[in-house]
Amino acid sequence: MNNEVWFRPFVWMDYRLAVLFAVIIPIILLIWAYVEKAEAIQRLLTIYWRVASLLAITIYLMIAGFGVSFISGLMGLILIPISLWFWVDLNDEIEYQSNGPLKLLFTSWRWATTVYCILNAIAFIPFVGCGFSEGAIATPYCRVWLEAPLLFKEYFHPNSKPGFLGFLGIVGLVIYVLYLSYFVVVKLGKQGRSATPQ
Repeated sequence: MNNEVWFRPFVWMDYRLAVLFAVIIPIILLIWAYVEKAEAIQRLLTIYWRVASLLAITIYLMIAGFGVSFISGLMGLILIPISLWFWVDLNDEIEYQSNGPLKLLFTSWRWATTVYCILNAIAFIPFVGCGFSEGAIATPYCRVWLEAPLLFKEYFHPNSKPGFLGFLGIVGLVIYVLYLSYFVVVKLGKQGRSATPQ
């Protein structure tokens, strides 16, 4: 039935790019930044990981077939570029840091991830409707987005039920929203763009 979905290869390519840009490269950069004691890059990557955890939460929500996963996925794509460029003090520290391979790779990754997330968010907008109707999420048009998360489940949680993993995703989403709300309302309101999360 899912063979009617002509854009399936693009969806799978998107997941592969997400693993590369959102997981593999930032892990390498974070380890490298700790080795070189590049504190500004460490702090920005730590902020990135906190924000990008919404994409991991989205995977668990998709495993259970929860419609809210389409909304959280879009929000993650929007919040990641903001988290990479919003902080005035970190941007200045990174700008004035001496040139070297780490700074070059980090800057290249930051720009590439920003472009990837913006284009991906635009392309994902037509699928947000999948999150508002049980009937819609059951269609091949929407379910194609659940294939990669279900494969992830088979590899990493073969003995767990989708409902349980979805419950973990909901708990993670609630904690994420509470923390983000506190940060935006309290810390950002007081300190502005210098209010990097601790």
